[in-house]
Amino acid sequence: MSTDWIITPVTADLLRGFLDVETTAHGLLPHRLPARARRQIPDDRLAMAEAQPSGVRLALRTRATTIELDTLPTKRVYQGFPLPADGVYDLLVEGHLAAQATVAGGRVRTITDMVTQSAEVQEGPAGTARFTDLPAGDKDVEIWLPHTEITELIALRTDAPVEPARDSGRRVWLHHGSSISHGSNAAHPTATWPALAAARGEAELVNLGFGGSALLDPFTARAMRDTPADLISVKLGINVVNGDVMRLRAFTPAVHGFLDTIREGHPTTPLLVVSPILCPVQEDTPGPLAPDYDGVTLRFKATGDPAERAAGRLTLNVVRDELARIVEQRTADDPNLHYLDGRALYGESDYAEFPLPDAIHPDPAGHRRIGENFARLVFGDGGPFAAKTG
Repeated sequence: MSTDWIITPVTADLLRGFLDVETTAHGLLPHRLPARARRQIPDDRLAMAEAQPSGVRLALRTRATTIELDTLPTKRVYQGFPLPADGVYDLLVEGHLAAQATVAGGRVRTITDMVTQSAEVQEGPAGTARFTDLPAGDKDVEIWLPHTEITELIALRTDAPVEPARDSGRRVWLHHGSSISHGSNAAHPTATWPALAAARGEAELVNLGFGGSALLDPFTARAMRDTPADLISVKLGINVVNGDVMRLRAFTPAVHGFLDTIREGHPTTPLLVVSPILCPVQEDTPGPLAPDYDGVTLRFKATGDPAERAAGRLTLNVVRDELARIVEQRTADDPNLHYLDGRALYGESDYAEFPLPDAIHPDPAGHRRIGENFARLVFGDGGPFAAKTG
């Protein structure tokens, strides 16, 4: 059956959860860091992570019952490993998951060295995410892009006109964190723990979770400073430890500087500092992490010497103690600054129920648990992001 398509240009006013867009030879590429910050990125790991659209979605108002979105994905695979499953596109109607799709093909970026992240890229064709049998009538539709696939947006076709979705009136939550915040091992884009927590907290998410790259980079702090937000959280420490990039002497002023920069643009906004969740391989053993592949399962192990903690080598317990101390010190002048021990989101009992399959990232059930706990502790009554009444 033929469809009388309406073609709507994919422009920035149809997107949410991004900080910048780039026009490519194929279409529109959303970014989660602005151009100025991207020019300062020192490695391919962050360049790839910030272009993966975790939390980025099209937000439409339409009567359409059929929607097609042409995209060019870039899929990532480690050399010697099978190609991962195609990334999932989640379509929400009035905030509820109504349909899912995938796009086959696209570019393949093969990581040839897990330490340096050097890679080879093989070109491939664009494809189409197709959604049919959507409810009739005017409705708000969101299409959440795959959280671990770079996604160039080429064309949007519908069987009824579309316009940008109305302002939801919800508070904007700006979050920064590591690969867990990015969504590693989450089953689909609205099942990352920040997306789940945002839905429960009725907040508009801007997710600056960057796999392997929550490293207190000044350009990330400046991007957060300059981004409008009603609520801000920073989940710090795990990448500093597992990358073994700092000692305690450098970590402490780097945290202060990161928070100082955010406060330049958001002097009184609720700001939550979250320490790492439980990760047994790094609780008392310094990094760096190293891959441990047995031919079937990829896991990670810490390779540092615990005896070097006395010389300022960082572990998760050292980081948690220092973050708690920093926040306590700063709250004397900053009553809107808060601290949350990450083990309240995922601790010993959660680990016993939902072990980390690769030793550092939660599985889909772990993401649900973290999202539920964050929503309860942070957005719930008495939490730092609790909605004010009266």
